[in-house]
Amino acid sequence: MPAPLNLPVQAAAKSVLAQLVDHITPDSTEASIARIAADMLTQLGYPDTWYYDCPAFVLLGSRSQASVSGRDYQPSEEAVGLQNLVTVDLSPRSGTLWGDCARSFYVEDGICRTLPLGDEFTRGYEAETTFNDLYELANESIIDAGFENLDFLGNVGHSICEQRDQRLYIESGNNRRLGEVICFTFEPHIRLRTGKWGYKHENIYYFNDDGTPCEL
Repeated sequence: MPAPLNLPVQAAAKSVLAQLVDHITPDSTEASIARIAADMLTQLGYPDTWYYDCPAFVLLGSRSQASVSGRDYQPSEEAVGLQNLVTVDLSPRSGTLWGDCARSFYVEDGICRTLPLGDEFTRGYEAETTFNDLYELANESIIDAGFENLDFLGNVGHSICEQRDQRLYIESGNNRRLGEVICFTFEPHIRLRTGKWGYKHENIYYFNDDGTPCEL
């Protein structure tokens, strides 16, 4: 299956979300975060949105549990403060091609992070599928089938990047979410325990707009 045509639009949304963590401060509000995100999308060549007139849907604090339509959404001026959960949902459009990507940001002691440190936010973060989760699932399946992992680093795949040193590996302890990357490989290299043949099967995968993993 070829890469979906909306991949560049989705990549732009992910790029903005990756950078946004450095722009959220205790003085930020839903309105200011939405403006920054929309400006960043515009700078990347995506000034339009498919979601009413709401390119960046931001909720925080007392509204973090709210479920409202973008048709009625108005960003608030409530300040982030020192402790908060901020969700940002981006919906850029290029012609008929849509992007749709959301992330949660964790503000602890006034510092915004994509990976929380404290217990209050950690449980919610860990509910998302991570590289570590897939690593553990794969290796458990390999062992249960009577095989062993032959990879010299112990991983079973990695993200697809422009530079080799940017790759994220499907390995133990990597708690980054799979949804943070555009594409990733799954390539366990295995053999039967005490066997002499090494088997390998590799494909590239991505998540479609419904969150379903698809093979390229």
